[in-house]
Amino acid sequence: MPRGDKSSYTDKQKRQAEHIEEGYEKRGVTKKTAEARAWATVNKEDHGGKKSGSGRGTKKAAATRKRKAS
Repeated sequence: MPRGDKSSYTDKQKRQAEHIEEGYEKRGVTKKTAEARAWATVNKEDHGGKKSGSGRGTKKAAATRKRKAS
């Protein structure tokens, strides 16, 4: 997968990035910079593209780890 490939993102993440990008463009940021900032924001919020795996990010798993550590 080449750098900058957005195929690993969900449709929701793509819509969010587009919306964020439009907001930056309205504020006078160049198209290229707005796109970069938008994807950086989506990555920061969602930690990258689609995630798969058993129990990844579930509240139950986090609660279990906390109990075992105590």
